[in-house]
Amino acid sequence: MFLKFLATSLAALAATASAESTPGYSGFNLIWADTFDGGAGSSVNGNNWNVITGLKVNNEWQSYTTSSQNLQLSGGATVQIVPRKDSSGAWTSARIESKYTFTPPAGTRTMAEARLRFGDNPTANKQGIWPAFWLLGASVRSGVAWPGCGEIDVMETVNGQLTGHGTVHCDQYPGGACDEPNGIGGAVGIADQGWHTWRAVWDRRAGTWAGETITWYLDGNQFFQVSGATVGNQGVWNTLAASPVYFILNVAVGGDWPGAPNSATLDGYGSMMEVAYVAHYLSS
Repeated sequence: MFLKFLATSLAALAATASAESTPGYSGFNLIWADTFDGGAGSSVNGNNWNVITGLKVNNEWQSYTTSSQNLQLSGGATVQIVPRKDSSGAWTSARIESKYTFTPPAGTRTMAEARLRFGDNPTANKQGIWPAFWLLGASVRSGVAWPGCGEIDVMETVNGQLTGHGTVHCDQYPGGACDEPNGIGGAVGIADQGWHTWRAVWDRRAGTWAGETITWYLDGNQFFQVSGATVGNQGVWNTLAASPVYFILNVAVGGDWPGAPNSATLDGYGSMMEVAYVAHYLSS
């Protein structure tokens, strides 16, 4: 079901999009954000994002493209990442990675946050669909292999399940401090496929690296936490909590975790991830 790109459908989508600015939080300053302003059907701000193509990982099925069929601004201050299947059964989707990087400073709290929703297709029609909001250690851009670069998954969900997963990956594969390929993570139920706020907070105010934490929140409610002591190795912990990271938004199709899409899997806006903003805050 390969939907055509029509101005009329875009107008309808824009009308339902959640146009909003980044919220303010007591005790925090907004450092960087993208609120995805721009005309309907246009691409993301190239000063802020790299649009990734040619990447094949995790035995995923999709090819990442720059096409507006897969990646577009809604015109309502959101970005839509839309998986598509063509008449031959080949899948395409999109992945964007921020050019912006940040390092959580010692002695502070740092927040990374996004507000997002999922398309309305029923769970039964989302086998193999894998949306994610996450951060990757910037050292991977200079040749450090995964998972040694560090990875913080703020939100992943698979197969349309109303369960969100927060996870860190680190050290070495297989095994290592983060028990790869599993990582160290926790899960939370999601009330519905509508708009929700996902956040990770680095707290580096403890007197020792072992007491530092990363905490995950859904709509302001904590659902998981990992500490330096949990990881158990200062050098490895620093790749997660004291090294530059960058934002990633993507919708994968298939792969080792969700498994393959099936004959019931639907493409298009009903299987998309739509994001209202991505933001980085630092305690004041």
